[in-house]
Amino acid sequence: MKYILFLLTPVIVFATSSFITESEYAAQLYKNPRGIACGLCHGDKGEGKLIAKYMHKNKKKSFIGPPINSIKYSEFYKAMHLRKKGMPQYYLTSKEIEALYFYLHKDDKKRVKNVK
Repeated sequence: MKYILFLLTPVIVFATSSFITESEYAAQLYKNPRGIACGLCHGDKGEGKLIAKYMHKNKKKSFIGPPINSIKYSEFYKAMHLRKKGMPQYYLTSKEIEALYFYLHKDDKKRVKNVK
């Protein structure tokens, strides 16, 4: 009996911990939320990115993914639910949106104040 308890101790101890940290989860979510990475349009750190240059009616145009690393959480949350200017709708949960926001603001000391 004590051998079984000895063998199960590591399982019991580590069963409450996750195999992936919140930070790792958020990074993976940003890199591939639903098949298309956020960074492809918004840059590796959400700083914004030029997606394409094109001509329309003989005028040069640019399609730019806007910066998303400097907006408040309420604006970020709202933007994730709107389909606007090429932004696909990912149907993310509130927890996923929060994780993405924290990923973009992981180095901010006041990041928690912007949430909700």
